Amino acid sequence: MLRVSRLTDYGTMILGCLAQAEGRSLSAKKIAAATHLRLPTAQKLLKQLAGRGLVRSERGALGGYRLARAAREINAVEILEALEGPMALTECSHAESQCELESFCTVGGAWRQINRAIRGALTEVTLSDLRRSAPGFRARTLSADLNARMGR
Repeated sequence: MLRVSRLTDYGTMILGCLAQAEGRSLSAKKIAAATHLRLPTAQKLLKQLAGRGLVRSERGALGGYRLARAAREINAVEILEALEGPMALTECSHAESQCELESFCTVGGAWRQINRAIRGALTEVTLSDLRRSAPGFRARTLSADLNARMGR
């Protein structure tokens, strides 16, 4: 099963909160309150997101955190990789694969193709898209895109 971690889910909530602030800086305390996260969790995720260039931090009385770019310019792959690390479904799908069976494997190429298709589809989903409240906001588009990328 493909599933993001709880911390990635929380990190996405934080990014959504910052997107809603529309360029204004918010303190970690305000972000934690708005997302109903514990302050230490919010602080940890904000530091991680800032380290990956998705969030900017500003010191001082009027400082805080804000998105480093517009929400429409941040895609789901960037978010996932900032919070989860490199996106790879299998060991051989990772750029630095260390699978000792890779040279004997008959299915690795298919997993790499699936990984590329999912990555491509997620690249087209932006933080703005993730913030939309309509369920299945792009489900048909993503499904069609995955099928096209898989050659179906």
